[in-house]
Amino acid sequence: MVTYLGDYFRARLARALSAEAAERMVRLTPGVDVTFFRPGAGGTAVRDRLGLGNRPVVVCVSRLVRRKGQDTLIRAWPRVRAEVGDAVLLLVGDGPYAGRLRRLAGRLGVGDAVRFTGAVPWAELPGYYDAGDVFAMPCRTRRAGLDVEGLGIVYLEASATGLPVIGGDSGGAPDAILAGESGYVVGDVAGTAARVVELLTDPVKARAMGEKGLAWVDREWRWELAAARLTAILTG
Repeated sequence: MVTYLGDYFRARLARALSAEAAERMVRLTPGVDVTFFRPGAGGTAVRDRLGLGNRPVVVCVSRLVRRKGQDTLIRAWPRVRAEVGDAVLLLVGDGPYAGRLRRLAGRLGVGDAVRFTGAVPWAELPGYYDAGDVFAMPCRTRRAGLDVEGLGIVYLEASATGLPVIGGDSGGAPDAILAGESGYVVGDVAGTAARVVELLTDPVKARAMGEKGLAWVDREWRWELAAARLTAILTG
């Protein structure tokens, strides 16, 4: 039995298999702990600690590496600030790209609006999601398709927290977003800026998308459901 995360990987794996073997492939994904990632998981305390107050916050939780697209968010931020002057970009995580990202924010004149938290303990992570109004990680495909997003579990964790999500069109990332319902899939700086501004300036739409994402995760992405699918594979 060969399992796959989503349609992108099913198509790529099938090319290496016989037609008969490809027919036997089964989708198997990780899940989300909806009792851990949830609305009200500590966002107010995180905002207070970081001095964010009631400012609009776009949060990105990820390793700081080029594929994840934090640089796209920073490049979009001058356009976002032109429409939403007090908006803050909260980059949660650490990695080898951190220095370049800090310098980029400085060159673009948005250093005061981009907050780097560094690595965050796992137990505190839900609070950082909950501190945001919108989640965004515009990931990209690199190295001629060798460096792609597998699924993007962070999109689902954000949805479980009730946030609308903005993701990149890389690998299996779109499988973790109900495009136009729980969030948007974007491909460049302009598209990222436009969607961020749209969601920050239309809180009713943002809240509705967050609610749809939350219901979707509860319906299809809980760990209990993933465990049941694995059990069926092992005993089938």
